[in-house]
Amino acid sequence: MSAVVVEPGASTMVLAPGQVLDRASMHLANSLLGNPDSAAGLEVLLGGLKLRFVTGSAVAVTGAEGLVTLNGSELPLNKAVRVPPGAVLEFGRALFGLRYYVGVQGGIRQAETPLTEQLRAGAALSFGRPHGHAFPEANHSARRALDPQRPVVVRVSPGPQAQNFDAGTWLRLTSEPWILSPESDRAGARLSGRPLDAVPGPGDAAAEARQARQLVSGAVLLPPSGLPVVALAGHPDTAESPVIAVVRDEDLDLVGQARPGQMVHLLG
Repeated sequence: MSAVVVEPGASTMVLAPGQVLDRASMHLANSLLGNPDSAAGLEVLLGGLKLRFVTGSAVAVTGAEGLVTLNGSELPLNKAVRVPPGAVLEFGRALFGLRYYVGVQGGIRQAETPLTEQLRAGAALSFGRPHGHAFPEANHSARRALDPQRPVVVRVSPGPQAQNFDAGTWLRLTSEPWILSPESDRAGARLSGRPLDAVPGPGDAAAEARQARQLVSGAVLLPPSGLPVVALAGHPDTAESPVIAVVRDEDLDLVGQARPGQMVHLLG
């Protein structure tokens, strides 16, 4: 079972669920199709992807919202849909949110399709065998993509180095608005605004702040620029910048769907 990439769009990647920036959307796509939660799928940035299915299958598209068509007819989002052989699945520009997620019944075969590499035109995607012909009967709560005109509000808790900074720095971090920078990438959401005082306290605190430390997704780093960076799924294993805050796990998917230029509020 397979499909061919006719046009890859701005960026389309094959990713395991732990590598995507909106995990809830990938989980939903797999659940709708009866796939195991470990099944790999596609992350489509903004749209532009066009797939031609060599063999029949079933798909579910979640995450961002825009016009998605199957052989020219609008495809319903957040729903499992049968795809006949030879059909063309095409993604229009996302109007809400930033990233579409595409699950395919049986999952994408990771051994044959490299993960975390952008797909190119002509690339072949192979799928695993579907688990039966019926879709699971389950109630899934409706998920709406982010409105790019509204601020993204995420909750944060103090990070392991928060005590190295004064109360004013924390107050400004969690009360002043931030803007998602266009320099953001899969490794980190870079926030622009009025820089914070990134100099920790004297002595041991300053020395400890310069040490390399293990990094987790959702960590809010405070580099020397004073502009916070939220570590996302593609983050490096370690970082030297202090972790002043940590985004709540249930809110981290929102950061992955935010658009450059969108306002972000970090609530402490």
